[in-house]
Amino acid sequence: MTDIKRLFVLLCGFEILPKTISTRDLGGRFILSEPVCAYLLDTTSGWVLLDAGLNPDNIDDPARREACFTRHGMTAPIVRAAHRIEAQFEQIGIGFQDIDWVILSHLHFDHCGYLGRLQHARTSVQQAEYDVAFGADPGLAYIRSDYDMAGLQWDLRRGDWTAMPGLTLLDTRGHTAGHQSAVVELPGSGPIILPFDAGDLAENFDHEILPGECCDDAAALHAIRRLKTLQEDLNARMLLFHDPVAIQHMRLAPEYYD
Repeated sequence: MTDIKRLFVLLCGFEILPKTISTRDLGGRFILSEPVCAYLLDTTSGWVLLDAGLNPDNIDDPARREACFTRHGMTAPIVRAAHRIEAQFEQIGIGFQDIDWVILSHLHFDHCGYLGRLQHARTSVQQAEYDVAFGADPGLAYIRSDYDMAGLQWDLRRGDWTAMPGLTLLDTRGHTAGHQSAVVELPGSGPIILPFDAGDLAENFDHEILPGECCDDAAALHAIRRLKTLQEDLNARMLLFHDPVAIQHMRLAPEYYD
C-alpha cells in the first residue's frame, strides 16, 4: 500500500563544478555542469516537496552572488526562468501555498533555497543536520540566510523514519552529518530510490567512489553500499540528483512517474 500517487522531478538549475566535488580525487581536469533537482510528491494527504532547490536571489543579486560564490572562487549556479520552482509548479497547476510538507535531504544551499517561500509548511530534517547547520562554522556549502529565518516550522528527526505509507527516509549520513535519502513507492512504477547527495553520479555507485566532501568517509561508503543493496533487493529505479547524463533520460515535470 502507498499514499504516493505521482512523483515529479523538478530541474531547478545547474552547478558548474570540478568533477572532484562529486568523485573524491578523480577527474580533477574536468568541469561538470551538474543538475540540481527537487522532487514533488502528489499524495493522498496533500503535496510534499523533497528538497527545495537553489535560491535565485543568491544568484541574481550581485552583492549576494559575490558573498555566496564569487569571493570563494566558485562559479555561481545557473538558474533560468524555466528552472524556477514557481514556473514548474504553474505548469503542474499548484502554487507554493499548496505545499504542506517539505522534507530536506540536508541543508546545503542547493537543497534548501526556496524555504523562504515555504514558511507555512512543516519542514523535516535530521536533528544532526540541523545541529551542524546552526553551528558556529558549518562550512561554505551552508548559506545560513536560506534556512535561518523566523517562522519555519522545523520537524526534527533521528535515523530512519516513515513519513507516510510509500515514503521512507533513510539515514545516509556521511556526505553530511545528517544526510538522508528517500525511498518512494509508486502504484505503477514501484519503488524509486532518491539518493540525493549520498552519491552524485552513477560512478559513485558503480565503483563505490566517495563524494568529494564527506564528514565521515566510512559512513559515506556505508551509505553508498546500503543504497546499492536496497536497489537490488527492491529491484528499484534510482534517480540520481546531480548526474548530468542521467537527468537527460528522466521524465521532467510536468511529466511524472506514477
